[in-house]
Amino acid sequence: MFDYQAIRNRLVVTAFWEAKPGEADAVADILRQFSPKAQKESGVALFVVHQSRSEPAKFFFYEIFDGPEAFEAHQATPHFKSLIAEKALPKLAKRERMQYAAL
Repeated sequence: MFDYQAIRNRLVVTAFWEAKPGEADAVADILRQFSPKAQKESGVALFVVHQSRSEPAKFFFYEIFDGPEAFEAHQATPHFKSLIAEKALPKLAKRERMQYAAL
């Protein structure tokens, strides 16, 4: 059973990506490299990326961080800068991110 109290007072981030035409496989490959590194970061409680089965160019991220500082540290990592900022983002047609707090 999931422990909802474990995510209380943490920062939840969701992201929706849509790859440019012809870039879905490349984006998926980048995310396969990136995800295990992100999951091992200090301050990351959960980091899961999903790819749509019906629309493979669409990706959904569900992330839980210990707080805003952990999220900022996540974005400052060398693997975020090289794999996400430099390689993945230019391959996207759309990127949306939202931050939430558990009730």
